[in-house]
Amino acid sequence: MMRRPLAPPALSGPRFNEFIQSPKVRVIDHEGENLGVMYTREAMEQARELGLDLVEVSPNADPPVAKFLDVGKFKYEAQKKANLARKSQKTQEIKEIKMRPNIDDHDYDTKMKKVVEFIEEGDKVKVTMRFRGRELSHGQLGMAVLQRVAEQTAEIAKVEAHPRMEGRQMLMVLAPK
Repeated sequence: MMRRPLAPPALSGPRFNEFIQSPKVRVIDHEGENLGVMYTREAMEQARELGLDLVEVSPNADPPVAKFLDVGKFKYEAQKKANLARKSQKTQEIKEIKMRPNIDDHDYDTKMKKVVEFIEEGDKVKVTMRFRGRELSHGQLGMAVLQRVAEQTAEIAKVEAHPRMEGRQMLMVLAPK
């Protein structure tokens, strides 16, 4: 029975200790002091004496920059930082508001409150004007309502997609400024 030779596990994160490939590195000790450029082997021995690892922090520099750190702690901190960045990131959603061409003033005001609320939350708003039956032949009424929406939200939003017909409905997209 033939077995495949085991490939070394893929290294995730920064290179450290034996995995550093360059012969010389610029070394920064655990207190942040610059120790200068030295051979990688020599730097690894110094790090071991302190009970730490030699971690490559800037591999693209010439020579690469390495620090005396605890690798496990370094990876844990990086993971926490990435999770925090992901958590604080705001995803922009597209909210939809549906209207009719002969919408009443009170209904219009209620819908406009929601449009303003969505835009202030940082979301895009897709305003859909639905036409039924004979309303389709009066597209100018729907266009007038959408223009009114655009004018009222001009201070807080910009029109990302101008009103256009798609089948039996007219669409317009507003995005926060």
